[in-house]
Amino acid sequence: MSVNIFNDEVLAALETKVAVSNENVKAAAAAFDQARALVAQARAGLWPTVSASVGVQRGAAGAGQAGTTVTGVAVSGGSGTRTTVSAGVSGNWTLDIWGQIRRTVESDRASAQASAAALAAATLSAQGELAIDYFALRAQDQLQRILDDIVVAEQQSLKITESRYHFGVAAKADVVTAQAQLLNSQAQQINAKIQRGILEHAIAVLIGQQPASFSLAPVALRGDVPTVPAGVPSALLERRPDVAEAERRMAAANAQIGVAKAAYFPTLSLSGSDQYTNSTFSHLISVPNRVWSLGPQLAETLIDGGLRRAQVAQARAAYDANVATYRQTVLAGFQQVEDEIVTLRVLEQQAVVEEAAVAAAQEAEKLTLNQYKAGTVPYSSVITAQTTRLNSEETALSVFSNRLQASVTLIEALGGGWKEADLPP
Repeated sequence: MSVNIFNDEVLAALETKVAVSNENVKAAAAAFDQARALVAQARAGLWPTVSASVGVQRGAAGAGQAGTTVTGVAVSGGSGTRTTVSAGVSGNWTLDIWGQIRRTVESDRASAQASAAALAAATLSAQGELAIDYFALRAQDQLQRILDDIVVAEQQSLKITESRYHFGVAAKADVVTAQAQLLNSQAQQINAKIQRGILEHAIAVLIGQQPASFSLAPVALRGDVPTVPAGVPSALLERRPDVAEAERRMAAANAQIGVAKAAYFPTLSLSGSDQYTNSTFSHLISVPNRVWSLGPQLAETLIDGGLRRAQVAQARAAYDANVATYRQTVLAGFQQVEDEIVTLRVLEQQAVVEEAAVAAAQEAEKLTLNQYKAGTVPYSSVITAQTTRLNSEETALSVFSNRLQASVTLIEALGGGWKEADLPP
């Protein structure tokens, strides 16, 4: 994910750790390594195999087996034992005339590329989740500041009420009500730390650390929300890892059709061996002890009960399924981008209204408190004004937090963000 869009050094450092230490990312990296190894295995089929062997065997023939042989060495009559020493090399090469091995390599290579895209998708998903948790944590820091301000304001209100009660211009009920209001706000102030701790632990797990050993110092919440520039091309969707993965899965399935079709044609292989056999090592490598062979072999399945036809049909059906999956992935990508763009636009409009509501609630609280000091309104009006201010500020904070999260989701939907070079002039 392009964290430069947010210009947050702490977030950028955490995102880097996710790409290196997140356990889900490590699992996806291991799957990619496994897929690359499968490509190497398939490619090895293009080359001949050569093996060497050296052996020593000891055997015996019964009295009735005179004139027979033991492991290629004549054994004379009687029940004596003989030692057979052998050494040799052999080779086999299956010629890829019909492209079966080449298509297998092509399929495995496409699957490896799909695994690479899956690795990128796992990394992007983990980074997106971390960014959302990070901004949610910063929103909790901001909520803590709001509650701190509310507690300070209500402590001041309690002092004013106690003073008015001392001079006999306020009822005892006003003092008790102010105390109850202050205690409720202090309870909220303490409870807000729970969600922050949970988010901090989630971030620790995402970067591969023990939650108990990780902490983030509270900082002020950013005041702006990155938005998508006008004219971002839809071609950015091609960079989405899930789209790339679906396309590569489709290519792998297409290559498997060729593998299945190659089974209709005969298999041609070359094999050869050169072996020496004797009763002792001393004169093992000599012409009289040598046995060699070399020649081609052509094999073709004549009757298979429709197996190959069914295998080709299966490969075609798998390809069609992957094509449909690819198209659906692209459509889902467009939908996600449009959803987040609409969400950002609507939340931006709502944020303007909420900011005005916060300003009005703060002004109303100040005026109501002054009216209470003057004795023109009851204390219940002060409580109502303070509650309205708290609710307005919490709602405004929630809207701003949702805008940040929608921005993160949009960046993720566009495959990790955008650069100036990606934008139209």
